[in-house]
Amino acid sequence: MNGYNGKFLFINLSTNETTTETFDEQFVKDYIGGYGFGAKILYDRMPAGADPLGEDNILGFITGITNGTGAMYGGRFTMVHKSPVTGGWNDANSGGFFGPELKKAGFDALFISGVSKEPVYIWIHDGQVEIKDANHLWGMDTKEVWEALKEEHDEPTVKIVAIGPSGERQSLLACPINDGHRAPGRGGGGAVMGSKNLKAVLVKGTSQVAVADKEKLKEINKLVLKTMKENKGTKRFSDHGTGAGTPAAALSGDSPVMNWKGVGIVDYGEDSAEALGAQEMDKYKTKKYACSSCPLGCGAEYEVNEGRWPVGTTDRPEYETASAYGSTMLCDEKDALIKANDICNRYGIDTISTGMTIAWAMECYTQGVLSLEELDGIDLKWGDGEAIVAMTQKIADADGCGEVLSNGSAYAADYFKKGHEYLQTASGIELPMHDPRFAPGLARTYQFDPTPGRHVKGGLGSLQMGGKETRPKYDYTGTGDQDVDLTSKREVMNVAGMCMFSRFGTPPEGIVDSYVESIGGFPFGEEESFKAGLRIYAMRHAFNIREGILPKDMEITQRAVGKPPLQAGPLEGVEVDNALLGQNFFKALGWDYETGIPSEEFLKKMGALDYLMDDFHKKE
Repeated sequence: MNGYNGKFLFINLSTNETTTETFDEQFVKDYIGGYGFGAKILYDRMPAGADPLGEDNILGFITGITNGTGAMYGGRFTMVHKSPVTGGWNDANSGGFFGPELKKAGFDALFISGVSKEPVYIWIHDGQVEIKDANHLWGMDTKEVWEALKEEHDEPTVKIVAIGPSGERQSLLACPINDGHRAPGRGGGGAVMGSKNLKAVLVKGTSQVAVADKEKLKEINKLVLKTMKENKGTKRFSDHGTGAGTPAAALSGDSPVMNWKGVGIVDYGEDSAEALGAQEMDKYKTKKYACSSCPLGCGAEYEVNEGRWPVGTTDRPEYETASAYGSTMLCDEKDALIKANDICNRYGIDTISTGMTIAWAMECYTQGVLSLEELDGIDLKWGDGEAIVAMTQKIADADGCGEVLSNGSAYAADYFKKGHEYLQTASGIELPMHDPRFAPGLARTYQFDPTPGRHVKGGLGSLQMGGKETRPKYDYTGTGDQDVDLTSKREVMNVAGMCMFSRFGTPPEGIVDSYVESIGGFPFGEEESFKAGLRIYAMRHAFNIREGILPKDMEITQRAVGKPPLQAGPLEGVEVDNALLGQNFFKALGWDYETGIPSEEFLKKMGALDYLMDDFHKKE
């Protein structure tokens, strides 16, 4: 099969049973890959109401059609499962080399159910599968386990995704880490791995991925390189990565400030904003890092051997981390950011949710809601790097108050029975580091996407963040059609295994659909792509409906949408009509806004959704 092996691997850790199932080209045409495959499999095979930390939850690691083909920017894989944070659908993707290597090892996806009685890891190599004892690895941090397994198997180039101690403890902030500092970070995937007693998955493969039209693929790659040379932002992003824009984002209103209640140019200031920009941080840089098939190379390694926290070889913090630990907490201390990032990577916890949880606790403390005693004596003042690092370590160790905070801010507010007014969440998960008051389309995405609180999902906000909107961004009338179209496009990009930073190599006509067509060998024009994207979106959405999560129940905290509005700065007076944005979106889809049930007309038009018709529109 072009683009894939045509094989899914299923492992039940309760019984140690492994089975392989095949799929055909039509399945690829319908769902493309990534969480398209995942949503279909989990909807079909998981019982409604499954315990997210129980044996019925299915954890999937899934490749995209571009993985392992040489398609530029085609290195991302997807992790799927029911989220222990939101109680609904969860997908998170990651770069690095794990996805392409899994495909080269003979499988296009790995789906894991059950719970092992003892700690184990899974070893997949050229079609062979072994479930191996991991008791000797339990307690190791992610980097320690990588090195131990590479030595144990005498495979220095094996690709590994692993949890650290936080995942073992089933912290709801936990995520697996792969390839140094890459992570499918959000929604509690590390806790799901820990609940299954699964420490790691190793993959090694030598097979080649078949491509339908190699010459066309080469032509697209050449076009990508040409477009990159013409893009003024390419060099800056290649040199400094996502953190290149950290200062400007903090001052423009794109980044949240002071737990979303502050103003960058007033409360944070230019000097602080510049201090955590990658241009300044890169004094520690020793070498670049690029994911599989990436011509950009936005990652980097650092070396820090002096100062308060000499962490040695470590990884450059990404923009989301720099914002969560910077402007969101009013901190401008480089070494504190690097140390906190290193802790999160080693213990396996999501930097966005961890940073936002500390920012919540910080505001609660400064407002007198949480006491010094309740925070174990940590004087959690705005901007205090020592206190921020100490609290990050407590969360990583699940020590004292850190045990509560290790499950996120919403959990902590419920535990302490206070501080709910300072939460900045969407359906219980911490918001990412792009402000809907700056890009109002994000309000709809954060609130109503089946995987809530994600900046990597599609919609109007993706245009507005980059200043490429084609209509006044604070005009909320008639936004639905464009919002739906952009959502479909991002769905296809994500499930194909493409990086969103492929925008640096994307000409006006786009490349994702062309890559899918050249690799898969089937027609994939504008209509096919549009329907595939919405079909996949509908599958994720259907999973949530079955779990009782309806649009009317999905929430976003009021501060994030300007209620009340800020009184100064570039976002002064902005109040986002998130309800209207949601209504416009569902109306354009032809779905009921209250229940979220797709119309019969939509399901028939998209095709391959007959089973949803039976579930949602049964005839008496």
